[in-house]
Amino acid sequence: MFIQMLIIGLIAGIAGGMFGIGGGAIMVPAMVLLAGLDQKFATGTSIAAQILPIGILGAAVYYRNGNINIKYAVIIAIGLVVGNLFGALFANQPFISGEMMKKLYGIFLLLIGLRYLVGR
Repeated sequence: MFIQMLIIGLIAGIAGGMFGIGGGAIMVPAMVLLAGLDQKFATGTSIAAQILPIGILGAAVYYRNGNINIKYAVIIAIGLVVGNLFGALFANQPFISGEMMKKLYGIFLLLIGLRYLVGR
């Protein structure tokens, strides 16, 4: 399981560094579909893995190349902290099952994918 989780983290890190998608978009489905973890357990594990400043090295490269707006990043980070709290509080309500979380996450990814494919 160690190697499997390490590979999931590596792939999520590469995707995060390339696309800025946040490793959770890769880690959560990988943990659910490949490692058989429950959706809520995978989500919590993904959040815990991202507590440390995982983007620091990638951000340094983007900063060095003039591709970061620090003001926007700070504002987004504030939103992330607050939004993460509300999302976690909602997801951990007794009426939200792991199966419902899977479906909600699938719909979320599908809508984003369609938006990227169809565009404006």
